[in-house]
Amino acid sequence: MTDKEMIICRCEEVTYGELLETAEAYNCNARELKLRTRAGMGYCGGRTCRNMVDAIACTVTERDATQVTLKYQPPVRPVHFGDLGAIGND
Repeated sequence: MTDKEMIICRCEEVTYGELLETAEAYNCNARELKLRTRAGMGYCGGRTCRNMVDAIACTVTERDATQVTLKYQPPVRPVHFGDLGAIGND
C-alpha cells in the first residue's frame, strides 16, 4: 500500500491521496476540503480524522487569523421524551 492509498477518514473511506488531490485542485481550506470529500462527516463526526484533514489543507493554503480549524460534534442519539420526563420522578 502506498501513502496515497492510506485511509484517513475510516467512516467515509476517504484516502490521503483523494484529500491531497482535492486540496491541490481546488486550493481548499479545511472546511472546503471536508465538504468536497465528506471526510469528517461520518459516524464519528470527525473525531479521528479532523486533525489530518486540517493538516492536509494547511499544506496547500496558508491559514490566516480569521480561519478556524475544523470542529467536531459527538454523534447524536435519539432520546425519548418519556425518559427525559422520568428524571427525578421516583
